[in-house]
Amino acid sequence: MTRTLDLEEAAQFLHLHPDTVQRRARAGEIPAAKPGKLWVFIEDDLVAYLKSLQNRPRQTGKGEDHQCSISVVKHGGWTSSTQAARELGARLARRTKRPRRNCTTS
Repeated sequence: MTRTLDLEEAAQFLHLHPDTVQRRARAGEIPAAKPGKLWVFIEDDLVAYLKSLQNRPRQTGKGEDHQCSISVVKHGGWTSSTQAARELGARLARRTKRPRRNCTTS
């Protein structure tokens, strides 16, 4: 017979915090069902989930083998880098006018 686990039991089984398990279940990363108000996990599915993590390469951020790609979409913007540099320079330039002073003389 297949054993089912609640959220707390599944978190203990996976050695994760219950909030993390719930967030990953909601995102579909961890196999789970929510037939009512509570999450239900099948132990065999959690074992298969852990086995799938064994073969996945870790992202440590170290070494040459870690590849990353970023998709950049440009919306609007400047037509040339010179025009953008000029506008940025104008916005960052110090004001030459002194601000008005509010003072009263008697």
